[in-house]
Amino acid sequence: MATTLFKYTKGMHRVDTSYCPGCTHGVAHRLIAETLEEMGMLGDTIGVAPIGCAVQAHKFLNVDMCEAAHGRAPAVASGIRRVHPDKLVFTYQGDGDLASIGTAEIVHAAMRGEKITTFFINNCIYGMTGGQMAPTTLIGQKSTTSQDGRTKEQAGSPIHVSELLATLDGAVYIERVSLATPGDIRKAKKAVRRAFEVQQKGLGFSLVEFLSTCPTNWGVTPPDAMKWLQENMLPQFPLGVLRSPEEVK
Repeated sequence: MATTLFKYTKGMHRVDTSYCPGCTHGVAHRLIAETLEEMGMLGDTIGVAPIGCAVQAHKFLNVDMCEAAHGRAPAVASGIRRVHPDKLVFTYQGDGDLASIGTAEIVHAAMRGEKITTFFINNCIYGMTGGQMAPTTLIGQKSTTSQDGRTKEQAGSPIHVSELLATLDGAVYIERVSLATPGDIRKAKKAVRRAFEVQQKGLGFSLVEFLSTCPTNWGVTPPDAMKWLQENMLPQFPLGVLRSPEEVK
């Protein structure tokens, strides 16, 4: 039986991870890096990472990276892409960053149809800053700022970013994927490729939302985090394409 040996992608630096055990940020990094390598675009890509766990992306991804203030990555990326229209430009953002302090930036970048790609890591909680309730935190989910569980009466319902952005004319491709299983990960990589191709064709704004884990702030083991994602996040955030280039046409 033939065996396939593991191959380290040139799209990532050979450094030890600084993410918590069971965190799926590293999986998302790998998918982005592999895709860019396969597209031959490692030397022609610029990434923008803001505050939060996402800020560490520059340590791992072997492409030009720029840091942005909390929530401001879409604004920075918009400027970079307009100055460098021949480059692939992406933002890499968590849910606290993108769906809270950066809501205006992501909404207006999508509304304008900026030719950038956003990778949105949704793990339903603030990560680096202490496990606070995020805009995507589920009803009943506990956090450091909702210790009895989030309630609709006090904090409203979880925001559905992909559904919101899919209503905007400038958004060309929006898809929600999961990083919970090998099959999910294969589908997620296809979404990454399609999002970059939309940008290459100059069609408009594209976003891939990754349903991800945060075992540390969820207070569960890495294996249980995968189960928690599938049992609790999937019913609230169903997978699939919410906006496609074909639909826009």
